[in-house]
Amino acid sequence: MTTTVPDDKARVPRSQWVIAEPVIAAVAARAAVGVPGVVRLEPGLTGLASRMTRSARQKINGLTPAPTEGVTAMGDHSAGPSTLRVSIDLVTSGQDQAGAVARAVQREVTRAVGDATGLTPQAVVVSVMDIDTYGTGA
Repeated sequence: MTTTVPDDKARVPRSQWVIAEPVIAAVAARAAVGVPGVVRLEPGLTGLASRMTRSARQKINGLTPAPTEGVTAMGDHSAGPSTLRVSIDLVTSGQDQAGAVARAVQREVTRAVGDATGLTPQAVVVSVMDIDTYGTGA
Protein backbone atom coordinates (compact mmCIF):
# COMPACT_ATOMS: atom_id res chain seq x y z
CA MET A 1 0.00 0.00 0.00
CA THR A 2 1.34 3.43 -0.93
CA THR A 3 0.38 6.49 1.05
CA THR A 4 1.26 10.08 0.24
CA VAL A 5 1.55 12.46 3.17
CA PRO A 6 0.59 16.05 2.25
CA ASP A 7 2.47 19.07 3.54
CA ASP A 8 0.32 20.67 6.25
CA LYS A 9 0.55 24.24 4.90
CA ALA A 10 0.89 23.90 1.15
CA ARG A 11 -1.26 20.72 0.91
CA VAL A 12 1.12 19.30 -1.69
CA PRO A 13 2.70 15.84 -1.45
CA ARG A 14 5.90 15.97 0.56
CA SER A 15 6.62 12.29 1.12
CA GLN A 16 5.46 8.88 0.12
CA TRP A 17 5.82 5.56 1.94
CA VAL A 18 5.04 2.00 1.07
CA ILE A 19 3.90 -0.70 3.51
CA ALA A 20 4.01 -4.25 2.16
CA GLU A 21 0.86 -6.32 2.50
CA PRO A 22 2.63 -9.09 4.51
CA VAL A 23 3.54 -6.45 7.11
CA ILE A 24 -0.10 -5.40 7.39
CA ALA A 25 -1.09 -9.08 7.67
CA ALA A 26 1.43 -9.59 10.50
CA VAL A 27 0.02 -6.60 12.41
CA ALA A 28 -3.51 -7.94 11.90
CA ALA A 29 -2.51 -11.47 12.99
CA ARG A 30 -0.94 -10.20 16.20
CA ALA A 31 -4.03 -8.12 16.97
CA ALA A 32 -6.45 -10.98 16.21
CA VAL A 33 -4.79 -13.56 18.47
CA GLY A 34 -4.84 -11.05 21.31
CA VAL A 35 -8.63 -10.89 21.35
CA PRO A 36 -10.23 -12.95 24.15
CA GLY A 37 -12.06 -15.94 22.70
CA VAL A 38 -9.67 -16.46 19.77
CA VAL A 39 -8.03 -19.87 20.15
CA ARG A 40 -5.81 -19.67 17.06
CA LEU A 41 -5.63 -18.48 13.49
CA GLU A 42 -6.51 -21.13 10.93
CA PRO A 43 -4.67 -21.09 7.61
CA GLY A 44 -6.56 -22.52 4.67
CA LEU A 45 -4.94 -24.48 1.85
CA THR A 46 -4.08 -21.30 -0.07
CA GLY A 47 -2.68 -19.75 3.09
CA LEU A 48 -0.44 -22.74 3.75
CA ALA A 49 0.96 -22.67 0.21
CA SER A 50 1.64 -18.92 0.23
CA ARG A 51 3.13 -19.11 3.74
CA MET A 52 5.54 -21.86 2.69
CA THR A 53 6.62 -19.88 -0.38
CA ARG A 54 7.08 -16.65 1.58
CA SER A 55 8.90 -18.41 4.43
CA ALA A 56 11.30 -20.10 2.02
CA ARG A 57 12.02 -16.80 0.26
CA GLN A 58 12.62 -15.01 3.59
CA LYS A 59 14.88 -17.77 4.91
CA ILE A 60 16.96 -17.60 1.74
CA ASN A 61 17.35 -13.87 2.37
CA GLY A 62 18.18 -14.46 6.06
CA LEU A 63 14.97 -12.96 7.41
CA THR A 64 12.69 -14.34 10.12
CA PRO A 65 9.15 -14.59 8.77
CA ALA A 66 6.41 -12.86 10.77
CA PRO A 67 3.50 -15.14 11.67
CA THR A 68 0.61 -14.38 9.32
CA GLU A 69 -1.09 -17.75 8.86
CA GLY A 70 -4.81 -17.33 8.57
CA VAL A 71 -4.56 -13.64 7.62
CA THR A 72 -4.49 -12.01 4.20
CA ALA A 73 -4.13 -8.30 3.50
CA MET A 74 -5.04 -7.15 0.00
CA GLY A 75 -4.70 -3.68 -1.43
CA ASP A 76 -6.68 -2.58 -4.47
CA HIS A 77 -4.81 0.08 -6.41
CA SER A 78 -6.89 -0.14 -9.61
CA ALA A 79 -9.24 2.83 -9.27
CA GLY A 80 -9.04 6.06 -7.33
CA PRO A 81 -7.48 5.94 -3.89
CA SER A 82 -6.12 2.59 -2.76
CA THR A 83 -8.34 0.45 -0.58
CA LEU A 84 -7.25 -2.13 1.97
CA ARG A 85 -9.09 -5.35 2.81
CA VAL A 86 -8.02 -7.76 5.56
CA SER A 87 -9.33 -11.33 5.73
CA ILE A 88 -8.91 -13.46 8.86
CA ASP A 89 -9.68 -17.16 9.36
CA LEU A 90 -9.77 -18.26 12.99
CA VAL A 91 -10.98 -20.71 15.61
CA THR A 92 -12.97 -19.44 18.59
CA SER A 93 -13.40 -20.83 22.07
CA GLY A 94 -16.56 -22.75 22.86
CA GLN A 95 -16.86 -20.60 25.98
CA ASP A 96 -17.58 -17.42 23.95
CA GLN A 97 -20.13 -16.41 21.32
CA ALA A 98 -18.47 -16.74 17.92
CA GLY A 99 -20.23 -13.66 16.52
CA ALA A 100 -19.16 -11.47 19.44
CA VAL A 101 -15.55 -12.68 19.12
CA ALA A 102 -15.58 -12.00 15.36
CA ARG A 103 -16.87 -8.43 15.90
CA ALA A 104 -14.21 -7.84 18.56
CA VAL A 105 -11.54 -9.09 16.13
CA GLN A 106 -12.82 -6.70 13.46
CA ARG A 107 -12.60 -3.74 15.84
CA GLU A 108 -9.17 -4.68 17.21
CA VAL A 109 -7.63 -5.38 13.78
CA THR A 110 -8.97 -2.10 12.39
CA ARG A 111 -7.52 -0.22 15.38
CA ALA A 112 -4.15 -2.03 15.34
CA VAL A 113 -3.58 -1.65 11.60
CA GLY A 114 -4.49 2.04 11.83
CA ASP A 115 -2.19 2.62 14.81
CA ALA A 116 0.76 0.74 13.29
CA THR A 117 0.51 1.92 9.68
CA GLY A 118 -1.77 4.93 9.45
CA LEU A 119 -3.96 2.98 7.01
CA THR A 120 -7.60 2.17 7.76
CA PRO A 121 -8.93 -1.07 6.29
CA GLN A 122 -12.18 -0.56 4.38
CA ALA A 123 -13.13 -4.15 5.27
CA VAL A 124 -12.04 -6.67 7.89
CA VAL A 125 -13.64 -10.00 7.02
CA VAL A 126 -13.55 -12.59 9.81
CA SER A 127 -14.36 -16.24 9.04
CA VAL A 128 -14.89 -18.52 12.01
CA MET A 129 -13.54 -21.84 10.71
CA ASP A 130 -14.20 -23.87 13.88
CA ILE A 131 -15.36 -23.57 17.48
CA ASP A 132 -13.12 -25.32 20.01
CA THR A 133 -15.80 -26.76 22.29
CA TYR A 134 -13.34 -28.80 24.35
CA GLY A 135 -10.90 -25.96 25.03
CA THR A 136 -7.87 -27.96 23.91
CA GLY A 137 -6.59 -25.39 21.41
CA ALA A 138 -5.73 -28.24 19.03
